[in-house]
Amino acid sequence: MSDFKPFDDKLAGLIAALSPAGRRRLAVDMAKKLRQSQQRRIKSQQNPDGTPYEQRKKQPARAKTGRVKREMFAKLRTSRFMKAKGSDDGAVVEFTGRVQRIVKVHQYGLKDRPARNGVAVEYPVRELLGFTEDDRRLVESLLTDHLAQ
Repeated sequence: MSDFKPFDDKLAGLIAALSPAGRRRLAVDMAKKLRQSQQRRIKSQQNPDGTPYEQRKKQPARAKTGRVKREMFAKLRTSRFMKAKGSDDGAVVEFTGRVQRIVKVHQYGLKDRPARNGVAVEYPVRELLGFTEDDRRLVESLLTDHLAQ
């Protein structure tokens, strides 16, 4: 059963009364706001439940010198890879292209090879996409604001 089931049941009549163009505008607005929320959460390196991401594995001291590592998923959270789409049926925030495989490995903690001929490594679970209580409140407020207009 979906977390939104009680909320969806109460507002289904109001949403159905909207025109398709109105539902599309609402969905696009929700998708954009949810993408911004997900980007902020990924930047702060937190899972949806508020726990921090598991740290990267420490590299040997004599590894490559002069290499500056940036924070995890810095490029993935850009709008180039993280897309927000809305239609009159729903709002979607998703990763596109080849990065979907990388995201899937981290989202579910799967095994992957970091290099083409490298050894398979088991990655810890780092949930990139997920709902928080703030996201739930954001959706509710967007919906009520849109219906009030």
